[in-house]
Amino acid sequence: MSTNKFLENQFKLTENGTNPRTEVLAGITTFMTMAYILAVNPYYLGLAEMDVNAVFTATALASLVATLVMAFYANYPFALAPGMGLNAFFAITIVQIMGYSWQFALTAVFIEGLIFLALTFFNIRDKIVDAIPVSLKHAISVGIGLFIAFIGLQNAEVIIASPATSVQLGDMTSAPALVALAGIIITGVLLIKKIRGALLIGIFVATAISIPLGVADLPSAIFSAPPSIRPIALQFVGFSEIFTYDMVVVLITLLIVDMLDTIGTLVGVASKTNILREDGSLPRAKQALFADAVGTTFGACVGTSTVTTYVESAAGVAEGGRTGLTALTTAVMFGVALFFSPLFLVVPGAATAPALVLVGLFMMSPIQKIDLSDYTEAIPAFLAIIMMPLTYSIAEGIIFGVTSYVFLKVLTGKGTKVSPIAYVLVAIFILNFILH
Repeated sequence: MSTNKFLENQFKLTENGTNPRTEVLAGITTFMTMAYILAVNPYYLGLAEMDVNAVFTATALASLVATLVMAFYANYPFALAPGMGLNAFFAITIVQIMGYSWQFALTAVFIEGLIFLALTFFNIRDKIVDAIPVSLKHAISVGIGLFIAFIGLQNAEVIIASPATSVQLGDMTSAPALVALAGIIITGVLLIKKIRGALLIGIFVATAISIPLGVADLPSAIFSAPPSIRPIALQFVGFSEIFTYDMVVVLITLLIVDMLDTIGTLVGVASKTNILREDGSLPRAKQALFADAVGTTFGACVGTSTVTTYVESAAGVAEGGRTGLTALTTAVMFGVALFFSPLFLVVPGAATAPALVLVGLFMMSPIQKIDLSDYTEAIPAFLAIIMMPLTYSIAEGIIFGVTSYVFLKVLTGKGTKVSPIAYVLVAIFILNFILH
């Protein structure tokens, strides 16, 4: 069987209106926008006194395996990796603040993965996806757009922290800001002229500009053998530490945040690609959710924090990625990165910022599908949209959106339009706020 025929049969390229070249470009673009995790995740888990070199390898392996599952089992153009925020919770909250060992934290992640596998097998997680109102699914897409644009601007130091107002405009004459602004203009021109691969070309051009400005350095070496994961692999605690109240609290937090982050990303990006059915349901939701359950379980075994679907997948979708071939390409790139890490880590955050900012624009279009004249739909949608960038969390945006939706519908006599599962979710959200 020829390669093209295999790809067609496996990923249904023609049926999805795409081709191998588009999918590969999209997959590389997704990888380039999320490759920072290969450097950032070892940094965070290093705060928990884990071997940072081993964590690098574990990060790449977990991302590769989880994304392969997404590619072949779900046939979606989404990539997975250890989640930002979840790695900070792992290192700072569980280890530094609560005082537990990183082995305890890894055990919690492993149990979380097993629970997710069970919830996915019994179709509980995809029922939660279906319980989210259609208007909120469109709002999630818009919120993710603002969120990833915000991340991009922060990476380029265009937006910086401020003790007075939380955030403020950075120094627009700084090298990272200049790289990002130049990249936005260049990528914008490429998009206007309908140049294929505009986002990826923009990343490469911005990286080239960043080198003479001192934002990025040429690597001293290109090839590097992957560090061993032996110091951190399969390092789990005994039963005496598993059956504790603190383990329950940690597990509840990990489960809620990871579940909502993954569901939010899947629904938000799918909304932009018109994958969602007319009733707002997501085809093959079970298969997609299975990918992050496998990724989290496998990731804990090799030594990294919770694996989740990445919002940066939207960059590949914006480049035309529509099938698992995009995800397969991203997975292959993670495999290559194991041996060429110095080369991939040259790309600075400022160079990927233009892609994230412009993808933020692309993610805005579903707002047109929200009935802004019906305040029981518009207010929850707005809260979901605005809370994602303001709280730096997709999960918090969903919590505010779903909770306000249920209360507004009930208090205005429209409670029959609310899914029973939505009531259960709101009860869990409120309980989680009380416990914290």
